[in-house]
Amino acid sequence: MQSLKVLLLSAAVGCGTGLPAAASSSIWYESEGGKVRLVTSGKPDTAGRIHGVLDISLKPGWKTYWRDPGDAGVPPQIDISASTNIANATFSFPPPQRHDDGSGKWAGYDHPVSLPVTFTLSAPNEPAVIVADIFLGICETICIPVQTKLTIDPGSDPDNVEDAALVKAALATLPAPARPDFGVKILPGDRATLIVEASFPGNPKAADFFVAGERDYMFGVPARSEKDGKLVFTVPILDRPTTTPTDGGLYYTLTTAAGAVEGLLPFP
Repeated sequence: MQSLKVLLLSAAVGCGTGLPAAASSSIWYESEGGKVRLVTSGKPDTAGRIHGVLDISLKPGWKTYWRDPGDAGVPPQIDISASTNIANATFSFPPPQRHDDGSGKWAGYDHPVSLPVTFTLSAPNEPAVIVADIFLGICETICIPVQTKLTIDPGSDPDNVEDAALVKAALATLPAPARPDFGVKILPGDRATLIVEASFPGNPKAADFFVAGERDYMFGVPARSEKDGKLVFTVPILDRPTTTPTDGGLYYTLTTAAGAVEGLLPFP
């Protein structure tokens, strides 16, 4: 988003600390473009995970970013190193939309959104306190990094019906796992392009493909074309690591009028 000026001075970064909430959710932290809080379902599941959401309430006209916001955005980040009995925290992302600010296109949300977060306990049968340093971008014509610390004691209110319902609703918005008849596959390309063929039900005009640059990969905006009746997305590789990784892959989301799926692509 090159037309959005990111305010990097410390005075422009919203900072705040949420005291431990006597509930399975934190207090709201308010910024110029909206407010954020953490909400959990309270009780851990049988695998020792606490499910929650980063609840982002945006004011009209403001936006926030997907996991890969483009070359000038701020992706959501969470640091739980100050927590008690929390080993890690992982975001999941609802299907994004493509936005055009006049000088560039990027992926994100122009409406209030709840990003699911999975907190994994270090010791499943022990109490936990979540202390989360949150960093994300909320943008209008100016992109303001929002930084705050949100704290929750999930065990203090483990049966909160409203919080559990919010987490359940957020999880229901996530893309389904990709499958052979609804997903993408890589076609032969070169070191400068990632080319995928999409399979899905419904109108091709409504389909879009989002791929997240990680492990030193950076991608441009996909170009659409048709090949043998199939929709093909050609994505410029703007930057790449010196050595292609051999483990993991690239997260992608395919959105259509019939719904959305997500999966992992081999590193090109």
